[in-house]
Amino acid sequence: MDPYMSIKGIHMLTAYLTVLMMLLRMGLELMGKPGWRQTPLRWIPHANDTLLLISALLLLWITAWMPFVHHWLTGKVIFLIGYILAGKWALDQKRSVRIRLVAGALALAQLAIIFALAFVKPVI
Repeated sequence: MDPYMSIKGIHMLTAYLTVLMMLLRMGLELMGKPGWRQTPLRWIPHANDTLLLISALLLLWITAWMPFVHHWLTGKVIFLIGYILAGKWALDQKRSVRIRLVAGALALAQLAIIFALAFVKPVI
C-alpha cells in the first residue's frame, strides 16, 4: 500500500476524532458533568492530536508542500492555533458558561474552516 495514502488515512481519522472528542468534552461540560476530567477522556484527545500532528508533518515531508508557499496550508496552521486557544477557553472551568459557549462555537467554526481548506485546497 502507498505510504502516502496510509498516512493520509491516519491524518483524516485523527482529524475526525478530534472533532468528536471536542464535541463530547464540551457536551459533558455543558451538562454539568466535569467528572470526565478524571477519566482517560482527559488525555486521549492529546494523544490523538499528537498523532494528527505527526501525520500532518509526514504528509508535508512526503509531498514537499510548504505552509508559507501553499497558502491554504498557512491558513490551516493559523486556524489550528485559533482552535487550540478557543478550545482551551471552551473547556476552562474558570470561565463563565456564556464565554465557554462562545469559545466553543468559535473553536468548532475554526475546525470547520480547517476542514474546508483541506477539502478545497484553494489557490490564492
